[in-house]
Amino acid sequence: MERITQKDLPEGFISGLRKSQDYIDNSGLDFKLLELLRMRVSLINNCAYCLDMHLKEGMAAGETALRLVSVAAWRETNYYTPKEQAVLAFAERLTYMTPNEPSEDIHDELSKHFSKQEIALLTLAVIQINSWNRLTRSFGTVAGNYQVKKQTA
Repeated sequence: MERITQKDLPEGFISGLRKSQDYIDNSGLDFKLLELLRMRVSLINNCAYCLDMHLKEGMAAGETALRLVSVAAWRETNYYTPKEQAVLAFAERLTYMTPNEPSEDIHDELSKHFSKQEIALLTLAVIQINSWNRLTRSFGTVAGNYQVKKQTA
């Protein structure tokens, strides 16, 4: 049951979040990689609405259902690249935020695949999906009805 709907939100609330989301989505980072990241974080946060959305968005972008749903157990598979594994480990570390856990090793691994600017963008992507997850869970947004918007040419 929705506790807070979009019509209940203050003016500019969603547009502010969308501006950051659009920035990430148009940053040049691989969209399928972002969807894997978003699935993993949404699984950690138990956000059913976001899981529905990112499964559908990922599949529409050409990602496989197997890789999207297996992202919860990515360490147990052999079908994520070292680059993807570095991103998933990074997303987990930032989402769990264990006190006093160093992050140098995560950055060392990311630096093998990404520039500092790209790592900054990945950081923002993790922050953003965590924000969406928390808002959606707090508001009680109903899962299951998300539809991928058709791309305009």
